[in-house]
Amino acid sequence: MDFSSIHNYYEHLVINYLHTEVIPNHSEKSSDYFLDVACLALTKLPSRYMRHEIDMAFYLDSNEREKMASEVSRAIHEAIEYIDANLTKEDQYDNTK
Repeated sequence: MDFSSIHNYYEHLVINYLHTEVIPNHSEKSSDYFLDVACLALTKLPSRYMRHEIDMAFYLDSNEREKMASEVSRAIHEAIEYIDANLTKEDQYDNTK
């Protein structure tokens, strides 16, 4: 049995937010930095599993979508603050990636 079609909807929201709102304003950061931000943000968000993205379009009302977007923004900005505050000089990311 293939379970590869099951995904956490928040993954899509986090990645989309990073691509549209964060990465364009932080081009000096490496890919590893943004992957860590995504992972940390996702650990702070609830799981919302789906098989098909179209399913979410039918089951979410506009208030719930807005709430989820707000949660994603908050989690990402908290992850950025945490990583920036706790990254030591020895642990700096290689910005050539």
